[in-house]
Amino acid sequence: MAGSPKITRIETFLAPPRWLFVRVETDDGVVGWGEPVVEGRAEPVRAAVAVLAEHLLGQDPARIEDHWQVMTKGGFYRGGPVLSSAVAGLDQALWDIKGKRCGLPVHQLLGGPVRDRVRAYAWVGGDEPAEIRDALAAQIEAGFTAVKMNGCGRMSPLATRAEVRACLRRAETAREVLGDERDFALDFHGRVSPSNARRLLPLLAEYAPLFAEEPVLPEQVEALPGLVAASGVPLALGERLYTRREFLAPLRAGVAVVQPDVSHAGGISELRRIAALAETYGAHLAPHCPLGPVALAASLQVAFTTPNFLIQEQSLGIHYHRGAELLDYVVDSAPFRFDRGALLRTDRPGLGVEVDEAAVRAADAAGGHTWRNPVWRYEDGAFAEW
Repeated sequence: MAGSPKITRIETFLAPPRWLFVRVETDDGVVGWGEPVVEGRAEPVRAAVAVLAEHLLGQDPARIEDHWQVMTKGGFYRGGPVLSSAVAGLDQALWDIKGKRCGLPVHQLLGGPVRDRVRAYAWVGGDEPAEIRDALAAQIEAGFTAVKMNGCGRMSPLATRAEVRACLRRAETAREVLGDERDFALDFHGRVSPSNARRLLPLLAEYAPLFAEEPVLPEQVEALPGLVAASGVPLALGERLYTRREFLAPLRAGVAVVQPDVSHAGGISELRRIAALAETYGAHLAPHCPLGPVALAASLQVAFTTPNFLIQEQSLGIHYHRGAELLDYVVDSAPFRFDRGALLRTDRPGLGVEVDEAAVRAADAAGGHTWRNPVWRYEDGAFAEW
C-alpha cells in the first residue's frame, strides 16, 4: 500500500539481570519495544531475532497477523522455545507500534477492557518456615493479596517422609500467615515425579492453595488426568508450552489454570488465542512473567481484555534479580504502580511503557549478561530437575 510506513531497523540489547530487549523502528520514527528471551538461552534467541528480521525489514509494521504467520510458519522447521520467543518479542514490538500510531493502548485494539485492575502476586523466598513467614509478612505489608512460593526444593524420585512433611510445612506456614482472605500458590517447577505428585496433592488440599503449578514436567501430560482426579487442588502449567496446540492436551485433562508467557508463546497474538482456547474449557489465564518491564506491560494488555484472566505474575523483588530491578529500564514507573496488590489500567498508547533507551544501550554495551539456570544433582551425582 502506497504511503504505508516501513520497518527500517531492528536492534536487540542484552540487559541484566537476564533480559533481552528488541527495538523496532519505522521510517517515520515510531519505535516499538519487545522482550524476546529464553531465560538462560538469551544468545540463541538474539540470533533468531536477527534471522526473522530479514522478513520484517522493509515491510509495513501494521500487518501483524501476516508477519506472525510468516515468522512462525515460513520456515520448513518450526516451533520450539527459541524461535517462538524470538517471534514473541517482535510481535510485542509490532503491537506497540500499532498502538502508538493509533494513539491507543493495545488492549483497546484487542476489543477493549473488561476490567480496570489486574490482580498480581509476589514471589516469596526462603525454604525454611521461619524465612517464609518473614517474607510473607513483608508482602502483606506491601499490600499484596496473593503470593507464590516454591513447593519444594530438590526432591527424590520417591519422596521421603521428611521431604513430604517439608512441603506440607510450607503450605501450613503460608496459610497461618495469610489467613483465609489471601491466597498462596505453590510452584513445583516440574521437580516432582508423577508418583510424588499423587501423594502430595491430596495432602495439600487442606491448605487450599490457589493452584499447584507444574506438579509434573510438561512432557508428562499423560499423568495430568490422574492428578486432576486425585485432588481438589487446581493444577496450573504452561510456561514451557509455546502454542495453543500444546495447551490442548492439558486442557482436555482438566488443568484449571494456563500460564503461557508472552515472551515465549508467540507474543500477544498467540497469548490471546491461548486464553480464548482456555475459556472454552472453563480454565483461567495466569500469564507467566518473571521477566522485565516490556514483558509485564505486554502481559497486562492481554489481561485487561481477557474475560477468563485470573492473576498476573510479576518480578518486582524476585530472587533472580542481580544487578538490575524491574523498573531500572523504564522512564516512568507509573504504569507499574501497585494499588492493594493490583496494577491499574492506563490509557497510554501501545504497550503503555516508555523504555529508557539510554539505559538499555548502556547495559548491552557493558556486556549485557550471561545468565544460566543452576544445574542440580542428587547425592549420587545424577541429574536432578531444577
